[in-house]
Amino acid sequence: MELKEYELGELLPYEQPSAYIVETTDYNDSYKTPVLTAGKSFILGYTNETEGIFDKLPVIIFDDFTTATQYVNFKFKVKSSAMKILNINIELVLPKYIFYRMQIIHIEHSTHKRYWIQQYSKLKVAIPPLPEQERIVDRIEELFSELDKAVETLQTTKQQLAVYRQAVLKEVFESFKRKSIPERHIDDICDCIVDCPHSTPKWVEEGKLCLRTTNFRKGFLDLSKPNYVSDSTFESRIVRLRPLPGDVLYSREGAILGIACIIPKGLEVCLGQRMMLLRTGTDVNNRFLMHYLNSPYLNSVITENIGGSASPHINVGDIKKFLIPVPDINEQNQAVQIIESRLSVCESIEQIVDTALVQADAMRQSILKQAFEGGVNP
Repeated sequence: MELKEYELGELLPYEQPSAYIVETTDYNDSYKTPVLTAGKSFILGYTNETEGIFDKLPVIIFDDFTTATQYVNFKFKVKSSAMKILNINIELVLPKYIFYRMQIIHIEHSTHKRYWIQQYSKLKVAIPPLPEQERIVDRIEELFSELDKAVETLQTTKQQLAVYRQAVLKEVFESFKRKSIPERHIDDICDCIVDCPHSTPKWVEEGKLCLRTTNFRKGFLDLSKPNYVSDSTFESRIVRLRPLPGDVLYSREGAILGIACIIPKGLEVCLGQRMMLLRTGTDVNNRFLMHYLNSPYLNSVITENIGGSASPHINVGDIKKFLIPVPDINEQNQAVQIIESRLSVCESIEQIVDTALVQADAMRQSILKQAFEGGVNP
């Protein structure tokens, strides 16, 4: 089979996006025209603007700084000039073929510069005849379709696990309500309740650990992406109270409002923003409180408090007034044991699912690499 070598710039003549930049970011889902970025978010919103709409389709959009790409076969506008619109020379190459081919090109792009003209457009690729391109694309999409079905099943499993988690919490805490266990205000069962400092910390590359709500998961802290502050910033943020292992943390603002977790043993931290700390008294199991804060009942209370707010948040004063059933400490301990034994099974399954999802992403790359043997010539 004869292969011909072309520079990407020959196959994909670029166009600057200036004529298609949206004039206002007043997006609304009821509007017709999507506003695109080449990054993962892809569709930023929808505009009702009728001028400057790109319609020479299909096309590839290329982020000039990150080298991310998206295949587009619908009319659109763009957010900024930080991209190239790559038209496709269909006399030489099929649109889907060259798009898939680009997915296995990896160039170091840590330097803040524009990459299309300087590097990507000059790369040479070996291109087969159009019928062979069509065969390769068909096979890729056949395999991708099978992979998509598997990923959909995995995602459904994750959703079912989330529902199961909530069902476990609902069952345990509703049992106390059925028993008419006395309820107390959260303020009454805690020795300390403090809000976070109302200032944005100055981040540093190394130093003391400062938590963000992005670290919060229901029941635990995810520190795979830690954030640090200087010693002096750390000290200024613990003036009111030094967080201790066992303290309950609660996100009270933003997209992940209503998530409770606990500071684990051996961890020294200060609080970032949009969170609060609750330290239970001796007659309350701290994990009992954490699970209650994560329960469907508390989630519904929060929903009632915030209504349809565009910037959801819950005040510390309101949280202090939340009621919680407080059985004796032995019953609390038993409840925690029941909850965590069931959730541990759930977590084990979720880890398997997450691993499989990562493997699915790797499989996509493997499919593409096998489809385009021969590599890229610089």
